Amino acid sequence: MIKFTEEHEWVDTETHAIGITSHAASELGDIVFIDLPDAGTSVTAGEEVVGIDSAKAVSGINAPFDGEVTEVNEALADAPETVTPDSAMETWFIKIRPADPAAAEGLMDEDAYRSMIG
Repeated sequence: MIKFTEEHEWVDTETHAIGITSHAASELGDIVFIDLPDAGTSVTAGEEVVGIDSAKAVSGINAPFDGEVTEVNEALADAPETVTPDSAMETWFIKIRPADPAAAEGLMDEDAYRSMIG
């Protein structure tokens, strides 16, 4: 199941893969650089864990919950331009093992997210 954050990130509640929404990708425009953390990095909810530089803005992905980065999509470091509004919902940046297995339950479902973005 996919859940969403108010910061326009999506979280796969089964694999704990995290990416940005199509809405976020369209707001950012052409992505030119992605700064990924190392696997094994401890993260705290709300802290930026991935840096994203685009033609329009500098942004990032915040950890949706406390945990540890277990996997990093290294291909994005070499090809950040592959993250587009069309591909954003299929492109994960990192996977996090949550400190609390129920941590993603408090995130928004798709209907709530769509209502938020209008």
